Amino acid sequence: MTEFQLLELLKETIYLSFILSLPMLAIGTVVGVIVSIFQTVTSIQDQSLAFIPKLFATMVSVILFGPWMLAMMKEFTVHLLTLLPQFAK
Repeated sequence: MTEFQLLELLKETIYLSFILSLPMLAIGTVVGVIVSIFQTVTSIQDQSLAFIPKLFATMVSVILFGPWMLAMMKEFTVHLLTLLPQFAK
């Protein structure tokens, strides 16, 4: 396996990691901003009020996007396994 192929594989891996984490991060960020605005408007300064909704939203996003994420990871794993004979060279 050449250095170019290895770098290309590394690029695919980083891109896949970014794509798989994006839905959870985006939903957590949106919920965090909404809760922060709510806390500012109502002058509530409780830390658990900010943490619990973000945790719940992240869990829901994992449930919703889980099958898609699993399919993407499975596809990438199959791709890696097909490249396995090239790693020995």
